[in-house]
Amino acid sequence: MRKITGYFFLFFCCSILAQEKDKNHYFLDASYFYGTIAEHNPDLAHLITGHPTGLILSFNRKTFGKKAWERRYNYPDIGYSFTYQDMKNPYLGDNYGLYAHMNFYFFKRNLMLRIGQGLAMTSDPYHPDDNFRNKAYGSRLLSSTYLMANYKKENIFEGLGLQGGISLIHYSNADFKSPNASTNTFTFNLGLNYRIGENELPSYVPKRRKEKYTEPFHYNFVLRSGVNTMGVIGSEQYPFLTLTAFADKVVNHKSTLQAGTELFLSKAMEERIRYESIAFPLGETEGDEDAKRIGAFVGHQLTFNKLSVITQLGYYVYYPYEHYVERLYNRIGLKRIITPDLWGSITVRSHWANAEAVEFSIGYRL
Repeated sequence: MRKITGYFFLFFCCSILAQEKDKNHYFLDASYFYGTIAEHNPDLAHLITGHPTGLILSFNRKTFGKKAWERRYNYPDIGYSFTYQDMKNPYLGDNYGLYAHMNFYFFKRNLMLRIGQGLAMTSDPYHPDDNFRNKAYGSRLLSSTYLMANYKKENIFEGLGLQGGISLIHYSNADFKSPNASTNTFTFNLGLNYRIGENELPSYVPKRRKEKYTEPFHYNFVLRSGVNTMGVIGSEQYPFLTLTAFADKVVNHKSTLQAGTELFLSKAMEERIRYESIAFPLGETEGDEDAKRIGAFVGHQLTFNKLSVITQLGYYVYYPYEHYVERLYNRIGLKRIITPDLWGSITVRSHWANAEAVEFSIGYRL
């Protein structure tokens, strides 16, 4: 999931680091991991032959609450990560990833939760002649997300500290190219962290008393587009268009609730109907079914300054051809404010774990 979302998140973190004019405080961390690939799809059974191992290397900048959003989220870190993973299978090969990430802290800053989003490169993608057994990765370039939950202790001795816990690493291309079974690796990790420069850190800006904040209802009109395949190996890439209208309600500085409807126009679905009618003439598909869909959804927007994380859950209320994907769908991604009225987003629309498309969106908010 989320190939292009990685670009967006990397750009966002670059902007934050570039705009910081005051003295910064950085630290490095390096972790070794050992884990296993989850068999969430039967097509992966022959690819799970060992326990993947690898490294996670990270560069991080601390925040101390100089901006209001930093205080709201308990002074998170912003940084970049590099991962190397040996998949322990000759058909999957090795993966290399580059991410932007944020570290969030809990329990007196002893528990660190990291969320990283970026791009990865695999050494051995699917090839119809040379590597037809790799049903996980249809392209060399992948999107990747990783989550890390670590118990962390800093500056135990001369700036050096320890951390350890669990991680989840996900690779996919969101049906940008078939096949796309994707992989999820659950790991245990253990590593070191090192504080760069002087060990004395500035004081955190105290958190202010929570102030009630809300806004009246706003109305949004969105144009979403991109390309995807019809889910058949060897399929071409086809454009799609989604027209969305929804209302949002800001309930506080962090959260915005959403509800709306949308019209889906998919060339890939049209081609899938045509393909099914020809390939399986005795099947249920006639070839003249309507490929349009209409969905209704509810959602939530979690705001960090000008960047937001979008999560939505929808249902196709009009869906004449029900053999393409499930009726229930979800959307997750990143939104960036461009002007007070204009915003852009990059999201992935999925049906449970089956990603249908990466969506590039431009929206107008009244």
